[in-house]
Amino acid sequence: MGRSPEARLALDNIPITDFEITRDHIGKVIDHVGHFGDDNRAGIERTLHRISVMRNRAGEPVGLTCRVGRAVYGSVRLIEDLISSGKSVLILGRPGVGKTTILRETARVLSDEAGKRVVVVDTSNEIAGDGDVPHPAIGQARRMQVANTSLQHNVMIEAVENHMPEVIVIDEMSTELEALAARTIAERGVQLVATAHGNTLGNVISNPTLADLVGGQQTVTLGDIEARRRRTQKTVLERKHEPTFDIVVEIRERNTVAIHPEVGTAVDRMLRGISIPQEVRRLQPNGQVEVEVQEIRGSESELSPTPFDISELGRKRERRSHTHERARKDITRRNNIPHSDRYFSEQENLPTAPKQATTKVFAFGIPKTAIEDVNSETNAPVQIVDFVDSAEIFVTTKSHYSRRPSAVRRAERDGVMVHVLRRGTKEQIRQFLKRFAQDQIHAEKFEPQNFEEHKHNGRSREALRETEDAITRVISGEQRVELMSQPPYVRRMQHSLAARNNLGSASMGREPSRRVVIRRRKR
Repeated sequence: MGRSPEARLALDNIPITDFEITRDHIGKVIDHVGHFGDDNRAGIERTLHRISVMRNRAGEPVGLTCRVGRAVYGSVRLIEDLISSGKSVLILGRPGVGKTTILRETARVLSDEAGKRVVVVDTSNEIAGDGDVPHPAIGQARRMQVANTSLQHNVMIEAVENHMPEVIVIDEMSTELEALAARTIAERGVQLVATAHGNTLGNVISNPTLADLVGGQQTVTLGDIEARRRRTQKTVLERKHEPTFDIVVEIRERNTVAIHPEVGTAVDRMLRGISIPQEVRRLQPNGQVEVEVQEIRGSESELSPTPFDISELGRKRERRSHTHERARKDITRRNNIPHSDRYFSEQENLPTAPKQATTKVFAFGIPKTAIEDVNSETNAPVQIVDFVDSAEIFVTTKSHYSRRPSAVRRAERDGVMVHVLRRGTKEQIRQFLKRFAQDQIHAEKFEPQNFEEHKHNGRSREALRETEDAITRVISGEQRVELMSQPPYVRRMQHSLAARNNLGSASMGREPSRRVVIRRRKR
């Protein structure tokens, strides 16, 4: 109301008339269209057009959006082999890119050309148009209308139980109940072809409502040996169960799609921070389909790439082995330790107490003032920094960590130690800071004769050899290395050895699983 009507095209806006729209104009349009549902959408019978209404606070119409719907035959050509395979397909893409058009053509191809029993769950009458008779664009597929958008999941289950479909086509899945209904349908052996809100597979994984469609995610705590084997933190994210949809199609442009043919594998690689190969298909002007395999890297997926060339990987391992050996000799020479018995030779100098360095901590989701107030009581050697780039430890709460924001993923990718508190209470913060204070007390109490007391202990010998290997790996380029859990007197010797090699160290975990992490010092 009060503005001139205009036609909004893909690349331009064109004025239709010069006069201003009044309430009478809006009322005349509403009188000639179908019934508006609870989603404020209506249609025109035997067409694919959709009219959406804007209302004021009193519920009176003050604006209209009339979308022109077309049946574009051949729009499913890029993914026709996927939908004909019998596997469930999830289609993603931004609004207006053509997801519903592809669904409509999918229903026609599977019902007419493949001869399958297809049921369309049409929530807003956008797939098959308004009225009791569906638009011929869906072929011989049967259409089930949804009286209330909040009950779409009930209609999905009803379609399976009452109408014996082989394929169910659904538009705009957006609630947790609909995701659960989709899982139930897939487990009964019915093929699903659906669209959902989100541009990429990563968007769906990070969406707690829709993550179940692709397998979901859960936090898993690894054992010490498994964490060292993977070279990851002890707490990692893994896929929760098998995905509802076998294939995910990302519509980038009207004639360009990216395909994840194995959703389970793609989600596993994404949660582990490994690059993901994608099949990209483009429809050329001459009607030919161009296929290209790409890998999502860097900022596009916020994942670190992994080499696939086995020969190159072997060369890297060989170079790394030589680098480790050179670094090991440098450590031996620097510490004045005979090579035959690095730690327990009678000729070696006893370690001195390491000087406790201030640990730089970046707080995410926890007020900086709260940590500083608690630290005034504990007097821990901790400095709260404003930027994660200069931090040695990234501390956050469980609720923030579970949402996997970009700051957390970036910190883990850059090798910054991430510490998760159950809640951001003062008591939780106090327990976190006490660990640094305890490490400082242990360092002050460390005396050379303590090393002499335990130098012939077998456990100490193995632990210090593990420490030397960790120091070698850090000097060779790794950001941090987590050691096995050890008793306090062994951890003090590990801290001492790290300090002698100008490296940082910190203790983490609780007794009896408390352990040392060797890391680079922040400049």
